Amino acid sequence: MSDFEAQLRAASLRVTRPRLAVLAALRDHPHVGTDAVIELVRADHPTVSHQAVYDVLRVLTEAGLVRRIQPAGATARYESRVADNHHHVVCRSCGAIADVDCAVGHAPCLTASGDHGFVVDEAEVVYWGTCPDCATERTPQRSASSEGST
Repeated sequence: MSDFEAQLRAASLRVTRPRLAVLAALRDHPHVGTDAVIELVRADHPTVSHQAVYDVLRVLTEAGLVRRIQPAGATARYESRVADNHHHVVCRSCGAIADVDCAVGHAPCLTASGDHGFVVDEAEVVYWGTCPDCATERTPQRSASSEGST
């Protein structure tokens, strides 16, 4: 039995080809949107419908096997890293997303400065910035005329 089959069974879900294909796609391509998941699944299973992928993403998210993230102003993305409370860094320019572990120490990201009586079980922090590729593209090239004008 594969790890994916075991995960599905542990969540009391039937093991189906679309569910296995979605889990594999998200393992290999974290932080992708629905359209990318559909493309990845259909590359190996061309008969899987768009609706089936949408349904699988919903079911897997509800079962806690997949995490749906949606940074402000961005489309929803999915990932299979669900066993921890990690965060994300998002590029303002190209939209690239990467995982960021919680601050070191004793689960500080789950200790709110004021919880208002809530029982906090998850924290969502999104760091915004510019990814290395976009930062390199934005670095102005010094022109020959400006080098000798100081």
